[in-house]
Amino acid sequence: MIKDNQRHFNRLHLLLDILIFMLSYMEAWYLKFRTDFFMDSAEGLSYEAYMQALLLIVPGYLILYTAFHLYTPKRVLGRRVEIANVIKANTIGVMLFLTILYLTRQIHFSREMLFIFYVVNSANGIIMRLAIMAFLKTVRKSGFNQKHILLVGYSRAAEGFIDRIRANPQWGYTVKGILDDNVERGTFYKGVQVLGRVDNLQYILPENRLDEIVITLGLAEYNKLEKIVSECEKSGVHTKFIPDYNNVIPTRPYTEDLLGLPVINIRYVPLTNTFNMIIKRTVDIIGSLFAITLFSPVMVLVAILIKLTSKGPLIYKQERVGLHNKPFMMYKFRSMEVEDPGKEKKKWTIKNDPRVTTVGKFIRKTSIDELPQFFNILKGDMSLVGPRPERPFFVEKFREEIPRYMVKHQVRPGLTGWAQVNGYRGDTSIRKRIDCDLYYIENWTLGFDFKIILLTFVKGFINKNAY
Repeated sequence: MIKDNQRHFNRLHLLLDILIFMLSYMEAWYLKFRTDFFMDSAEGLSYEAYMQALLLIVPGYLILYTAFHLYTPKRVLGRRVEIANVIKANTIGVMLFLTILYLTRQIHFSREMLFIFYVVNSANGIIMRLAIMAFLKTVRKSGFNQKHILLVGYSRAAEGFIDRIRANPQWGYTVKGILDDNVERGTFYKGVQVLGRVDNLQYILPENRLDEIVITLGLAEYNKLEKIVSECEKSGVHTKFIPDYNNVIPTRPYTEDLLGLPVINIRYVPLTNTFNMIIKRTVDIIGSLFAITLFSPVMVLVAILIKLTSKGPLIYKQERVGLHNKPFMMYKFRSMEVEDPGKEKKKWTIKNDPRVTTVGKFIRKTSIDELPQFFNILKGDMSLVGPRPERPFFVEKFREEIPRYMVKHQVRPGLTGWAQVNGYRGDTSIRKRIDCDLYYIENWTLGFDFKIILLTFVKGFINKNAY
């Protein structure tokens, strides 16, 4: 029987991380100031002053590593996910440290040393975690550290569980069999045999040294759940429950604890988490300020061209629906002749639209007309990445025609999004656009945001569907 030592393992893991943070930091200091690898290695601060920063770095990085799930059991975590999370945590860490240095005007603290620490700490953290995963994998392949499991109930949930175990032998799970009342004894599914009826559990539990019981009953058999749980509790065997609701709830639900009452949320929205919201909002503020500074010459030039070629305001403000269905005024450079708002608000822009000005054709095609939305992002109306906002008239229209359309308003609308980098802009399928938006909402990570921003630049701002 495997004892529940995950807590002790996590404590050991945490101590190893603290050691790596400190060694990586001291290594970065040594490389910067005691070797010839880097130019201008004169110390602006004393060694003691640099080491005092560890009082901030160590607890800060432990919080980040926890937030990026780097202390979850290695049994079910893939190498790519682990590596990506280490890089993400270190990236956020160095960004926050640089921000603190800027705000506190620490001009003598070497930014180059901080970058060296970023590289060294990321590399050391990845190497350490890969070594741990390789060790555990070797141990499990040798027949040690295995978890012996019995499934109760033959259902889609049971098949899905077995499929994942077969595809991931490094998890160290061994399914000893299935108990079910509706499937004939001796039936096999991918090498796992149905051993008998559910009632046999009362005889199997005392005789077998099982590590876990996994309840995988079909929905129609949930009336047996209380009795099965009671039997498992008497035996002291660790018990898990995998609900068979994929055909009822086709999204990614998750369970939360409400003062002891488990509540299943129909849809998993990572950005409802306070920490995730703060991180994303911080990136939005920093990113929008950087973009406004970077593109300010372009915006000044466009403003002059608009003023010289057509009458009317420079900025076009249009009501859009944002987070939690709240309306806001979205900014764009005016690209069309001034029109009665009452006539305009229910119209799509069409190809060769006579209302579009000469300058407007160019800035719409190149997405330059969207640049003022960086001010919307700075205000908090929008985000750098998210579903594109729509006008109230079309929101009311699409909410009746397209299933799950309103789910997009659970997050801030974005300047760019997963739908846009996949080509769904302008006059394209609204349904496919919503499918992309829902995928983004349910699978959000900071890395996913950076990927979309990168793809926005790689694929270019030229939009063949922009008229």
